[in-house]
Amino acid sequence: MASTTYRVCTLPGDGIGPEIIAEGKKVLAALGEKYDVEFVCEDHLIGGAAIDATEAAGGPVSALPPETLEAAKASEAVLLAAVGGPKWTDTRMGAVRPEQGLLAIRKELGLYLNLRPVRMFDALIDASTLKREVLTGVDLIIVRELTGGLYFGGHERTMGVEGAGVGGTRGEYARDILEYSEYEVDRVVRWAFDAARRRRGVVHSVDKANVLDTSRMWREVAHNIAAEYPDVRLEDMYVDNAAMQLIANPAQFDVLVTENTFGDILSDEASMLTGSLGMLASASLGDGTALYEPSHGSAPDIAGQGIANPIAQILSVELMLRYSFGMDDAADELAAAVTRVLDEGWRTGDIADESTPAEKVLGTAAMGDKIVEALG
Repeated sequence: MASTTYRVCTLPGDGIGPEIIAEGKKVLAALGEKYDVEFVCEDHLIGGAAIDATEAAGGPVSALPPETLEAAKASEAVLLAAVGGPKWTDTRMGAVRPEQGLLAIRKELGLYLNLRPVRMFDALIDASTLKREVLTGVDLIIVRELTGGLYFGGHERTMGVEGAGVGGTRGEYARDILEYSEYEVDRVVRWAFDAARRRRGVVHSVDKANVLDTSRMWREVAHNIAAEYPDVRLEDMYVDNAAMQLIANPAQFDVLVTENTFGDILSDEASMLTGSLGMLASASLGDGTALYEPSHGSAPDIAGQGIANPIAQILSVELMLRYSFGMDDAADELAAAVTRVLDEGWRTGDIADESTPAEKVLGTAAMGDKIVEALG
């Protein structure tokens, strides 16, 4: 019997989700056996799968059923795969969409920041569309505020508004409110400064202070916090410039902190530095049970084919080991195993190129097996 037991709420979700989360569980089981820890994983519904199930049951349609939220709160960590897909694309007012489940669980768990590491694997540096010399030395983290801003402000659509239609006729009017409280900014920026203190000591605070009042407040809070961290250098950067700099000179960044919408866009842009979204993990942290997930979507076009890249899901397990369980040695070993497999030339289809031998291209389960094998 293992000396320690951790409960993990696993959320396979939609598309390739069930395939890749199986590999995350596989890695957890291997590490648990090695470190005398039992990880008890229990699957629950979220996203499109939850919508389908609750609709079929005839109850209230939900992308986050109450039992899923209850299980998440009762667990030591949540491991999510992916949500969404064209099957559930419905832009009508009042429609339940898979992404609502993801937003809701973050808010209900009090997860106010998203951490997305972006580091280059030497074996994959040529998989990026950028030149090798631009990517050398890239090792950054994006800290994104997660429960405020446009996504959680008021939303309104009004029909029949005078002058809102084409040619001044009656038409539809819509608005979304971007709002922040000082404490929401403080806790995220402060976390970024603490992280930078443990890294290379540089924080880039990204805003649009030349236009937005929320950004002006954000910048003032960031400067107030910077005064408490004399060992950390603060750099202000407009979001449009940050988007350019991530491509032109990504190695300059250490810790990049920004609000919800900007962070959503910039983190996806930064993901392509590595050549594939299939390589990036993320952690959503805050007051409650932390949630870990790959940065990519549900990829419904390849679902069920066994060819999805599970590495981002596996690296999400690495983050879970660090931030929820304090198992840094196991996390380091897992990161080293992934690096070793890539250095040996093993690839999934999305990170293979014309020089990759056919016998080195693995499916989803085979890549998971290879990483477990590298754990020794």
